[in-house]
Amino acid sequence: MEIPPSLLTRLNDNEKIARKFNEIEISILTILNFQDFLERLLFEISDKFSIGYIWISIIEESSIAKQLHDIQNSQLLKTSTAFVPKEKFLSVTQNSLKPLLANENLEFFDALVPEIADYNVGSIAIAPITLDGTVIGSINQADKDKTRFEPGIDTSLLEQLALKVSLCLSNVTAHEQLKFLAFHDPLTGLLNRRVMERILEREFLRAKRYKIELTLLFLDLDDFKSINDTFGHDNGDRALCHISNSLNQLKRDSDIVARFAGDEFVVIFPSTTRAQAENYINRVRKNLDSSPLSANDTSFFIKLSYGISTISEKDIDSSKALLKQADKRLYKAKQEKNNN
Repeated sequence: MEIPPSLLTRLNDNEKIARKFNEIEISILTILNFQDFLERLLFEISDKFSIGYIWISIIEESSIAKQLHDIQNSQLLKTSTAFVPKEKFLSVTQNSLKPLLANENLEFFDALVPEIADYNVGSIAIAPITLDGTVIGSINQADKDKTRFEPGIDTSLLEQLALKVSLCLSNVTAHEQLKFLAFHDPLTGLLNRRVMERILEREFLRAKRYKIELTLLFLDLDDFKSINDTFGHDNGDRALCHISNSLNQLKRDSDIVARFAGDEFVVIFPSTTRAQAENYINRVRKNLDSSPLSANDTSFFIKLSYGISTISEKDIDSSKALLKQADKRLYKAKQEKNNN
């Protein structure tokens, strides 16, 4: 039986496309960090398929949104990533796992397009991507040509692309999570003690070399055991996260916040005086005083004690001495509270 020329052409075209998909998969399979993975993915698809516009939409509430928000040094991702509220995303994609094609009423898809993008779109293809079985966004392609992604054309290859991206993304996410846990406290998301000590040593040596100020704040929660005993350990964890968020929200970009151990936290202030550190902790206290936590039909406030040390003090000859001095002052502050 002779194969019609049109069918033979289509089979050859599909084989070429499948080969390109395979090349893309090989290219991204070994990449284990979000930035390189997404940059390579966008480049490879655009290059191999001559796509006019390609970008990623990420559901704001998804498990990877925060990590992607934290990528600040990639101009490509800034212009090619859109963060979309879950409700809006599901509304636009009609809560479907199937690719969506359109070349009319394209303003309906504006929510999925990066705000700073300036696309001249004639047709669009939206292919949802998943992570561990949950939709976390979509990989999107668009073209000036209205027929490029005309509704009704075969979307099986777009489905294959979305599946390959989802599988590779799962590998990247697993690796990034392991890396995150190596440097961060799993409860609060703050840097852990080991990383903090390395940063403190680096900042200490830098401050000594350039003769600039360095201040360290050591703090812990008052009556933390009482919070756990009265309201339960889950609310104790909430209290730790609450103070962590306050410390993080009120710091400058150059300041470093870490969970030291238990209910103890350390804040490193490069190029900062004691008075400036005092001002910071007073703002943190004010913030905590205005935002009690609710538990068991009642509310409780988080109180804290702290100690501050600076590199310019006598006998501060190492990062360990700077940390020890702040710890001593924290202990003294706790004793004075107990005596009162």
